[in-house]
Amino acid sequence: MSKSIGVIVLAAGQGSRFRQVAGAEKDKLVADCTGRDGVVRSVIEHTLVNLPAVLDKRVLVTTADRPQVIRMAQAYGCEIVLIESTGMGDSIAAGVAACKQLDGWLMVLGDMPFILPSSIEQVVTGIGDDCISVPVQDGVYGHPVGFGRDFAAGLMALSGDRGAKPLFAQGRVVEVAVNDPGVLWDVDVPQKLVFE
Repeated sequence: MSKSIGVIVLAAGQGSRFRQVAGAEKDKLVADCTGRDGVVRSVIEHTLVNLPAVLDKRVLVTTADRPQVIRMAQAYGCEIVLIESTGMGDSIAAGVAACKQLDGWLMVLGDMPFILPSSIEQVVTGIGDDCISVPVQDGVYGHPVGFGRDFAAGLMALSGDRGAKPLFAQGRVVEVAVNDPGVLWDVDVPQKLVFE
């Protein structure tokens, strides 16, 4: 691959909906789930396992109170960026700032363990300097989302809980049709640990 694309794994959110159901001490990122490969791993490990090997620049953004997530990410070659905020915008900004010299960034949500590696590769292929690449399943935008280098300043300017959706109006959106319900499946409650 001629372009250098970095993966930003967003793992700072506290998963409040999950905790409401499972218990306040339960972190969904370290909950066990059976992946599409039939192997039981933690949610965050499945997310990391599914990243294509060609994407070797990996940054995981999280909070200091998640030692298990940090150790797992380091085992998969991630650079760790610690932030105090749990906001999506803050996480994206910190992740891009850690590798702003790249040609593009793939935003991967830490609680989406069922995305097929082939879908991730297709989204990466759609990333261009002025493009946002997004998987589309049954007409619905999913994750991960890729941003070309023209979006660096906009991504690093994000803050709070607002994600990167406002940037979609500022560039060309490449819709990548996939046959993968995993691009829409996040583990927001314990029942979603089982993929159907």
